[in-house]
Amino acid sequence: MVKIKAIPRKNPQDEQAPERFYAQAVADGFVNLERLAYLISNQSTVREPDCLAVLNALQHNMLDELGQGRVVQLGTLGNFQIGVRSNGSDTAEEVSVTNVRSAHINYRPGKRVRKALKVVEYKLIDG
Repeated sequence: MVKIKAIPRKNPQDEQAPERFYAQAVADGFVNLERLAYLISNQSTVREPDCLAVLNALQHNMLDELGQGRVVQLGTLGNFQIGVRSNGSDTAEEVSVTNVRSAHINYRPGKRVRKALKVVEYKLIDG
């Protein structure tokens, strides 16, 4: 169950408009690699340290492949790819690597994740 709370937001296009309230998901803790390794080991015949080693290798190799400009496909989990934010130029010839301001990860969920998002249950909590 995903917890949500009401968050007030102003309309940036109309500063005089009254605030409106929107639902925002609230994180309910973190799960680290050690916890994932423990959970996986309890669902399989693989020992916890072996699961952790595989997850660490996945993390290392994902970062390396993303750094090479590749899309990392993780099956039904989805695809990960580096995206950039850049400053604009008047012509294509003026664009260079100095235009890049920052990098981020683009995540495109796979079918299974998209399907799971359709059946998520929510619970409203006090702000």
